[in-house]
Parts: sequence; structure tokens; C-alpha cells
Amino acid sequence: MASEHQMPASKQQQAGSKIAIFEQENFQGRCHELSGACPNLKEAGVDSLTQWQGDWVGYEQASCKGEQFVFEKGEYPRWDSWTNSRRSDSITSLRPIKVVRAPRQPLPTRQTKDSQEHKIVLYENPSFTGKKIEIIDDDVPSFHAHGYQEKVSSVRVQSGT
Repeated sequence: MASEHQMPASKQQQAGSKIAIFEQENFQGRCHELSGACPNLKEAGVDSLTQWQGDWVGYEQASCKGEQFVFEKGEYPRWDSWTNSRRSDSITSLRPIKVVRAPRQPLPTRQTKDSQEHKIVLYENPSFTGKKIEIIDDDVPSFHAHGYQEKVSSVRVQSGT
């Protein structure tokens, strides 16, 4: 267990994926460091996170199920710093993920946006059937705003992350 939320530089270089979870908001209470998947955080009672290395996915339910939250390097002092969902205010399981990123390029403007950079297709039914919505290089905070009011049962990521 660690008592502070700063990791020494020597440990940062050794670790592949590392995250610190705290029992209380604003990095208070006992701290637990993880370097691998943790399918049930209930006993730790996570309320804040400091992510040192690698990318992680947090889940609202045990066994890496339910709503997902992606954590990149940074500090997350309260649940509302990683989501605006009023339905999910805690993380119950975590696992590291590998994210492949394209080389850094200037962000495109709306006029010069490369439509093939990030593309995902969401389907209403399993096996890529039923009503679908295609999203290209856009944030979609609500499917309803795009006229899609069905559930999503299958997904095809055609390019990007």
C-alpha cells in the first residue's frame, strides 16, 4: 500500500501499467496500487484514481461488466471527473488495456477533417443486423440526437480507436 499518490520516477520506468486507487474522494484514505486486472474492487471502495502508466478501463460492475470508463494518464479525484452519468458513480472492476495510437498529427478542422480516421458502426441486433448508425470522427453524447433510439447489440470498429 502507498500513502501518497506520487510514484517515484524509477518505479514509473519499470512499470507497464500502473494505477493507484483510493478509498475516498480527493485521494484520501487507504491507497492500493494495481499493475494488473482487478475484477472486484468492492472491498477497496474506490472513490478516486491516479493513473500513472498505461491505459485502463474501469467498469461499473464486477468482473469487468457494465458501463465502461477509459482512463488515460492523469488524476481523477471524484467520480464526476471520469463521467457525467448520474447512474454510475463508482468503479467496481478495472483492467489495463493496450491502445494503439496513430502518430501525432495536428487536429483536423471541420473543413479538413479526414472522414476515414475514426469510424464505428453500431447495430441494433447481434451479428451486425437490424437498424444501424455509423459514426465518423464525431463525439456522440446521445444516440437520440442522431435519430437512433434503439439498443446497441453489436459493434464494428472500421478504423481508429
